[in-house]
Amino acid sequence: MNIVSAGISYVNVLAELHTEGFDAPWSASAFESALASPGTYALIAKDEQDEPLGFVLIRTVADEAEILTILTRPNARRSGVARGLMVEASKQASRHHVKKMFLEVAVDNPAAHGLYTDLGFKEVGRRKAYYDRGDGGRVDAVVMTLELWSF
Repeated sequence: MNIVSAGISYVNVLAELHTEGFDAPWSASAFESALASPGTYALIAKDEQDEPLGFVLIRTVADEAEILTILTRPNARRSGVARGLMVEASKQASRHHVKKMFLEVAVDNPAAHGLYTDLGFKEVGRRKAYYDRGDGGRVDAVVMTLELWSF
């Protein structure tokens, strides 16, 4: 697996990948707007054939970073893609003097919650009915943080 920066030229790829894991996926224009914002960047994981396996989108402001969205393709889950992306995102953020990283994870996503806990993230709050499940249902988000001194 190779992890590389994914700039504006990747917005269609990111949007297509996002449809594979989210009930309310972002459009290419949403990714373009995000990546045009100062301090926002994406990393994409690729396999040996240069096929995308997943990505992470990060926004940094001052000494904090937020994981805006992360996705691993269904056929690549449980293979270390998300862990690799999160570790690389944390390393890059730390090099840019970020001290704390934030993210939200759906309460009905125990695999992701477990990964973030394994990486050292701590629960700090909850956002009620944060995620739209597309069928009229909504689920809470758990807010988690990581102190980056460990990277």
